[in-house]
Amino acid sequence: MKIMAREHLVKTRRWVVKIGSALLTNEGSGLDYDAMALWVKQIAALMDSQGSRSQDTGPQDTSPQDTSSETSVEIVLVSSGAVAEGMKRMGWLVRPDSVYKLQAAAAVGQMGLVQAYESQFKQHNLHTAQILLTHDDLSNRSRYLNARSVLLKLITLGIVPVVNENDTVVTDEIRFGDNDTLAALVANLIDADLLVILTDQQGMFDSDPRHNPQAELLTEVDALSPELDDMAGDSKGTLGRGGMATKLRAARLAARSGAATIIASGREDNVLSRIHQGESIGTLLLANQAPLLARKQWLAGHLQMKGELVLDIGAARVLKSNGSSLLAVGVKDVIGQFTRGDMVVCVDENGQEIARGLINYSSDEADKIKGHATSKIADILGYVDEPELIHRDNLIVI
Repeated sequence: MKIMAREHLVKTRRWVVKIGSALLTNEGSGLDYDAMALWVKQIAALMDSQGSRSQDTGPQDTSPQDTSSETSVEIVLVSSGAVAEGMKRMGWLVRPDSVYKLQAAAAVGQMGLVQAYESQFKQHNLHTAQILLTHDDLSNRSRYLNARSVLLKLITLGIVPVVNENDTVVTDEIRFGDNDTLAALVANLIDADLLVILTDQQGMFDSDPRHNPQAELLTEVDALSPELDDMAGDSKGTLGRGGMATKLRAARLAARSGAATIIASGREDNVLSRIHQGESIGTLLLANQAPLLARKQWLAGHLQMKGELVLDIGAARVLKSNGSSLLAVGVKDVIGQFTRGDMVVCVDENGQEIARGLINYSSDEADKIKGHATSKIADILGYVDEPELIHRDNLIVI
């Protein structure tokens, strides 16, 4: 059953809007302030579309107040553009390969990006807040909950959070990879109804329209549909890190918490307003599954795996069908080094991922008790921390 279709978009309350580098920059020469002004105007109109804020442009109290209502649209903005702006400010014409130069560009450009948004939203009597996230902020349970609480409080106060990856401190090993993925994880984080990815393309096509003039735009499709993988390809721009394949992966990640995704051209007139009105614009990727519980969402959002458990046929079948706890007796092999509480991947004998979860034993301990019944753990280790390798509350089936 479809959870959302075009006609229901007008009823959605909480959006994550991601704007890509190709839209935010003037062909690589810094930020496009005119384009930013148009998107900010649309966001302000959506937040006030049901009368949630006053349109009075005269003197008023601009201190943050709780402006939430049952009909207002709450928006979190995930914005690219920091690196491109930094490159312009430092006179760099080509995106650097050095990670430290990229981090320097991001640090310099982030100043301009935030200033631009603050200035534009201020014209609509809206406050903004800068939120810089790393993978650790979403993989650590305590920091995950803190980030969620802060974002939810900001949007209930009528403040627009402007989210970006904290490029100045991340490395390739802990990078989200692209802002499409970050936007999807933010959608999971705040239980968003809709993820809107604005790009320089009209949406997702059944083949690459740059090479096939007969390519057709996909208007509405299940995000989990397997035939989309070949259609997405792997192309990407010179300034951004994400292509259509990353947008598809982001849509599937957002779908885990029940959020639909729209991929649309940010250059369309009033694109956000038209999406809200239910107009058939861009590609709507439906989340045809029930939202996961909050803890399951957090588990699903983990990008860093510390190890791998290879399951036998029986254990793989039980996990797939029942989603039950994983016992040591069903494990054939333990790969990698990890400690108690780390995230590990569970795969079948063919290497296909089945589930992931927080393990109750270290890799050395798991290797000793693999293939043994729970009743034997005390004899082997001399103690029993938990009867399961991974408890079902800490495990999510993929």
